[in-house]
Amino acid sequence: MILSSEQKGKFDLLLERIEMTFDNRKLLIQAFTHSSYVNEHRIFTCQDNERLEFLGDAVLELAISQFLFRKFNTMSEGDMTKLRASIVCEPSLALFAEELKFGEIVLLGKGEEMTGGRARPALLADVFEAFIGALYLDQGLDAVFQFLSRTMYPKINEGAFSHMMDFKSQLQEFIQRDNLGTIQYLIVQERGPAHNREFVSEVQLNEVALGVGTGRSKKEAEQHAAQQALMHLSEQSKLN
Repeated sequence: MILSSEQKGKFDLLLERIEMTFDNRKLLIQAFTHSSYVNEHRIFTCQDNERLEFLGDAVLELAISQFLFRKFNTMSEGDMTKLRASIVCEPSLALFAEELKFGEIVLLGKGEEMTGGRARPALLADVFEAFIGALYLDQGLDAVFQFLSRTMYPKINEGAFSHMMDFKSQLQEFIQRDNLGTIQYLIVQERGPAHNREFVSEVQLNEVALGVGTGRSKKEAEQHAAQQALMHLSEQSKLN
């Protein structure tokens, strides 16, 4: 596939921005090649990103599954499945692709370009998966894990997907299962103006602080506090 100097420059800037290299540059370019570009330029169909997207989807499922399995060792199989589904889905992947400015680089046909393809969530999500597939083929799983540790994993740690999970129920079940005692939630601080209030909640186990969380509502703050408590208990169990 022949690219213009401008197109080549965009790929150079991408690699510089994400601080990565590709041994097989063709794989990287293929990950950003939409089927409309292939059809318009009469390139072999297999050179679009659809096969890489197929592979990348499977690699992402594995990478996120492993991260959740190791990070939340008190979380049930059903809850891990729900959380993974909220992470490896079109809206989520499109946001990650948007943050990485993938839409600026993707090779599109003129029709797709004119109809706003660069900003279309489905297209961006597909490109993100294709990029993961290309990275896996080029450098293996370790490189994928390293890339995700800079992009997706921090968002999970920050609780970006916690709205999908009921951490308070998980914590209650964990405490009751092992007869650890009694938990209670306290709002220890309220800050900000009335129209933009932020609450700080502390969850206590037998009157000892176990986790702290913040949120725009008391319920949200309590959920984040419970999440922190579960992570603390997970780390403790690893040490024992």
